[in-house]
Amino acid sequence: MILTSFFENVQEIPEEFVTATLETLYMTVLTCLIGFTLGIIIGIVLVLTQPGGLKENGPVYYVLDKIVNIFRSIPFVIMMALLVGVTRFIVGTSIGTTAAIVPLVVATVPFFARQIQNALVEVNPGVIEAAQAMGSSTWDIVSRVYLREALPGIIRVSALSIINVIGITAMAGTIGGGGLGNLAITRGYNRFQGDVTLVSTLIILIMVFVSQAIADRLVKKVEH
Repeated sequence: MILTSFFENVQEIPEEFVTATLETLYMTVLTCLIGFTLGIIIGIVLVLTQPGGLKENGPVYYVLDKIVNIFRSIPFVIMMALLVGVTRFIVGTSIGTTAAIVPLVVATVPFFARQIQNALVEVNPGVIEAAQAMGSSTWDIVSRVYLREALPGIIRVSALSIINVIGITAMAGTIGGGGLGNLAITRGYNRFQGDVTLVSTLIILIMVFVSQAIADRLVKKVEH
């Protein structure tokens, strides 16, 4: 009875919670698919062109490194504002769940690229040198040495990045992106419906815990 009275507002809008949850999952999954793909590519290029890398290239590394640092430093809310024109050009609108994916991807790529770079540089240099001595091509070393040896680390940073994406999807929702963040603000905060804000937060936390649990299990399988 106490729970029923406390979650009175939540009980009135179950369909809105379902829609908001699906919107958050949609933004998270699509952002991760696009952002992680681009992030892996950029992370690999950073490792290959860095000082001492297999394809050392000072100018390329310097420019790419600075671009990653700059975009990582821009707060997401400002990023959304800066990319309004780009978002409207790509999607046709700057408001809505699909439109939010553009700044979400732009914010995710540099963050994930740096995480991938950090995971790859942890690979034992001796293994790389052995592969080079055997005449392996750069692509072979990337695919069979770097990515394989760094797989546990890549899974860990992927989990961290997914959690980060879930967090910024909630932020995107507060300014018209839809999802649980939008529901928590428009219905929970603006209408003083604390139970709506609480349940929205709990659903986001469940997504985070599930993502981390899956990643932990995958790491255990890979390491054993």
